[in-house]
Amino acid sequence: MKKKVIAGVLCTLMALAACGCGSENSSSKADTASSTAAASTAESTAESAAESTAESAAESEADSPYTLNGDFSKGADTVKWMASDGWSNGSMFNCTWKGTNAVFEDGLLKLRIDKMAWDDGYSGGEYRTNDFYGYGLYEVSMKPIKNVGVVSSFFTYTGPSDNNPWDEIDIEFLGKDTTKVQFNYFTNGQGNHEKLYDLGFDATEEFHTYGFRWSKDSITWYVDGKEVHKATESIPVTPSKIMMNVWNGKGVDSWLGKYNGKTPLTAEYQWARFTAEA
Repeated sequence: MKKKVIAGVLCTLMALAACGCGSENSSSKADTASSTAAASTAESTAESAAESTAESAAESEADSPYTLNGDFSKGADTVKWMASDGWSNGSMFNCTWKGTNAVFEDGLLKLRIDKMAWDDGYSGGEYRTNDFYGYGLYEVSMKPIKNVGVVSSFFTYTGPSDNNPWDEIDIEFLGKDTTKVQFNYFTNGQGNHEKLYDLGFDATEEFHTYGFRWSKDSITWYVDGKEVHKATESIPVTPSKIMMNVWNGKGVDSWLGKYNGKTPLTAEYQWARFTAEA
C-alpha cells in the first residue's frame, strides 16, 4: 500500500510537470528543478504518513486487552479469519458451506442459510479463525436466527481434519426456541454434556454477549457477563479454532424440529473476542 500511495503521488506530479496547462510545453530548468523538489517532498511526506499509519495500527493492536479482537464493523480480516466454502459439516447434518453466505453489511458479520442454486438443498454460512487458541475467555455479541430446524452458533473446534482429536466447546441457539441457549462440549469425540439454559429474553430481539471461560479444570459459560453454567469433568485440552456458523439440520428433527425450507435466514454478529489466560 505504501508503494502504491507514493507511486500515485509521483505519477500525478509528473503529469502536471509535463503538461503546459493551457500554455506551450516549454519548461525551464527552474521549472524542472521545482517539480523535482516537489516530487521529492511528496515522496517523503507519503513515506512518513504510511509509516505513521502502520505504527499506529501496530500500537493499537499491542495496546488491546484482547489476544484476538474480531471487530466485524471493520469488515473482513482475511489474515486472521476465513469464510468456509465448499465443504459440509458432516453426514449427520449435510449442510454445505458457501463463502458467499458470510457477508459484511451495516457494520456486522451476517451468516446466512440460503437455497442451493443447482438442486433442492440448502447452504449455510461459517466464519472461522485461521489459528488455534487455548485456555482463556471466549466472547461474542450476536443475534441468532429464529426459525424451526436451524442452528446459530459460536464455538471452538478442532478434529481429524486438523490432525487432532475432536475437541469442541459450544454455544448454540436452536431456532425453534430462541429464549433458550444450549451449552455443550466434546473431549476426544465424547459429548453428551448438553445444558439448555432459559435466558429470560428472546435472543433475536437485541444483541447480547455470550461467552465461556475455558481452563484446565473447567468450562464456565456466561450470558451478559453473568455465570450461568459450569462443567468440571473431562475438559477438552486441544487448542482449537474459533468458529461461528448457521445451518439447517437434516435427520435431527427430534432435536431441532423439522426445517420448513424458509430462506434466506440470517444471524448477525457484532464482534468475537478471545483473551488468553494461563
